[in-house]
Amino acid sequence: MDNQVFRETYSTINERYCPFEKSLLTNQCACSRAERFCIAEREGVQCNADDAQARCLRLLELLRNQARFALRTTDGRSALPHAKAMRVQVGGLRGLYLALNPDAQLPTIIEDVDAIVEAALSRFGSLENLPFQLIVQQITAYRGRRPFRERRR
Repeated sequence: MDNQVFRETYSTINERYCPFEKSLLTNQCACSRAERFCIAEREGVQCNADDAQARCLRLLELLRNQARFALRTTDGRSALPHAKAMRVQVGGLRGLYLALNPDAQLPTIIEDVDAIVEAALSRFGSLENLPFQLIVQQITAYRGRRPFRERRR
């Protein structure tokens, strides 16, 4: 399938995209609001609620803004490379999990993004009040899959 045709079809079908799509598609987390769909051999994720998508968009914006130094980026608006986007998404969710459960062990898979965001809102009052120092530590600590050439050694 031509990439341009795919992008046009994708944006037509996916009216309410999931901000954490990369981490959902790589099975690093799950969400009760996520709905998967397929176009040809490719898979996408959309959110089934406007308010949940708005919360996740705001959280991702705050995470990215707070982690600019850790990611070594100055521009908060341009698209991040895949590895850095994964660090923000997965590392940010893991940091949020630890902020909510300080005595718990860090899970390998975040079970429900929407539930964690809801719990954070009820505990901290707003997303702006999150303990970003702890969250950014997890963003910095997160390492995705190593490149194939490094795995062979």
